Amino acid sequence: MLSPGQLGLLAGWGIFSTIRVYDGVLFAFERHWERMKHDAKLMRIPFPSDPARFEESLMRLVEANKALNSSLRVVVVRNRHGFWEGPGQTREFDVIALTADVNDWGRTVRLGLVPNARHAASPFAGTKILSWAYNLAWYEKAHADGFDEVVLLNERGEVSECTSANIFAAFGGRVVTPPLSSGCLPGITRHVLLHEASAPGFKVEEAVLTTSDLSRADQIFITSTTRELLAVDHVQGIDVRNQGDACQKLQKAFSDYIDHYVASHKRAAV
Repeated sequence: MLSPGQLGLLAGWGIFSTIRVYDGVLFAFERHWERMKHDAKLMRIPFPSDPARFEESLMRLVEANKALNSSLRVVVVRNRHGFWEGPGQTREFDVIALTADVNDWGRTVRLGLVPNARHAASPFAGTKILSWAYNLAWYEKAHADGFDEVVLLNERGEVSECTSANIFAAFGGRVVTPPLSSGCLPGITRHVLLHEASAPGFKVEEAVLTTSDLSRADQIFITSTTRELLAVDHVQGIDVRNQGDACQKLQKAFSDYIDHYVASHKRAAV
C-alpha cells in the first residue's frame, strides 16, 4: 500500500521511459538510460547511479515475468520534500517497473489536430515526465472523435509531435521530423532513424514542419518504441497524399538495426 505521502505519484513528480524487449534484450537501453538521467536532473529527481546494476534489475523482472518480447515501463518517482511528503518516508526515490504485451496498432493511423498543445519555449519541453494528464485527455478525445492519435502543434503553430509518438513527413527522398526546438520528445526510434539506421535513396533530417508542409508531403508516418514506424492515412483537415515508400523502406532499415543490436548484445552476454 502506498503511504499518503507518496508525493511522486500524488504530484506526478517522476520520469519514465518505455523500453522494447526483443528476444530478451532491452533495446537501446543506453539511450533510455541517458534520457531518463537527463530528465531526472532537470526535474530534480534523484536517480540511480549505476546503469549496469539498473539494467540487471530490469532483466531479472523481464525473466521472472517471461516477458522476453514485451514492453517494459520504467518509472522513477521522488519520495521526499515538496508539498505532500508523508510521515516515515526514508527513501529519496522509488523505481517502479512493469512488463506488458506489445499493442497491435494496426497498419495505419488516423490523426486529429490540437493547436497550442506544446509549449516549445518551456525548459521542460521534451521531457518524459509522469504528469501525463494532458496527453491522456487529448488521446481520449481523439478516440471519441474517430481518430487514433493527434498531432500536437506548439505556440508558433509548428508541428511538434503526437501524444506518444514522433512524426515524420517524406518529400521525395527527403524525410523530415520536427527539431527538438519545436517542443517534441527526443524519441529513441526518432534518434535511430536520424543517426543510426539508413535506407538507400532517403535522407532523414530535422526541420520545422507546419500543417501546410503535411499537406504537401508524399507520405507521413509516426514513430515510437511500441509502434516502431506506422503510416498515417489521414490527418484532420488535411488531404494526405500517401505516395511513395519512405515508411516501408525506413521500417526495413529500422528492423535490420534492431536485429543487429539484439544479435550483438546477445553475443556480449555470452
